[in-house]
Amino acid sequence: MDWQAKIIKNHSENAFQDLAFEVFRYQLEHCEVYADYVSAISRENPSSLSEIPFLPISFFKNKYVCSNEKSEIQTVFKSSGTQGIRSSHYVADLGLYGASFEWTYRKFIGNPENQIILALLPNYLEQGDSSLVYMVDRLINMTDNVRSQFILDDISRIKEVLIESKRLGKDIVIFGVAYSLLDLCDHGIDLNGIKVIETGGMKGKRKELSKEDLHLKLSTELRPEKLYSEYGMTELMSQAYSNEKLQFECPPWMRVLIRDIYDPFSYLGENKRGGINVIDLANVYSCSFIATDDTGISQRGKFELKGRIEKSDLRGCNLLVE
Repeated sequence: MDWQAKIIKNHSENAFQDLAFEVFRYQLEHCEVYADYVSAISRENPSSLSEIPFLPISFFKNKYVCSNEKSEIQTVFKSSGTQGIRSSHYVADLGLYGASFEWTYRKFIGNPENQIILALLPNYLEQGDSSLVYMVDRLINMTDNVRSQFILDDISRIKEVLIESKRLGKDIVIFGVAYSLLDLCDHGIDLNGIKVIETGGMKGKRKELSKEDLHLKLSTELRPEKLYSEYGMTELMSQAYSNEKLQFECPPWMRVLIRDIYDPFSYLGENKRGGINVIDLANVYSCSFIATDDTGISQRGKFELKGRIEKSDLRGCNLLVE
């Protein structure tokens, strides 16, 4: 079956629900870990999206969460592992991942062919096996510009590349982990006219800030043309991007539901803080229904991040606590 053609496109709400149930049945049949979990809680026959079981994200730390045999796996992405065991995502179709992040990037950020992309992701490069590095590397290659590159903790090199890039008149995008962007603040770097995408949290390098405080500091001191935040994680195949109000919007094959932290099958209305459940249909070869350790609120089809569930294992993108 050509899942990519079925998933990576716009969907009406009815079409999304139909496809979600099709993916659920497929994973119930092919993903042993998910099927065992669904069976254990006796939820094999949901009648609505809210009744579909969401697999706790911790399963990715020590289980083979995949619908394919290991011989069919194309790569394994691993989480940053700042707090212990790294989660593993066994990827059976890199083409589907590429189609997902490319469509979403073009929708919310722009066309990479018209951009110069600079990536400040030192910890991800050092640890390796990063889905974020894979994505950004692909986007860099799509720019077909030698000035697009990964830069480690080298402020003078960043200044040099920014000066060179501005002369070309192309859009400049900086993809940076939070603590690297704060390093730019410390050195008085002016990013006027440049788009900035923040992701990844502090990774133990700096004191955690709320998302609001972080973006206020970055906006005030770096003065970027636009400041986005990217919400993604190793266990997913899709990403959401925020607007200037820090409200995240998903691609058409991704949804976020807000669950009651103390009752996983009870969902909350708008503006009520709870745990984030993600439906990511592009994750068809793994598990498309994941209960994360993040908290948030929903608002008119978008969502806001509100930190982590208390005592959860701090890990993954956007580790910004209140």
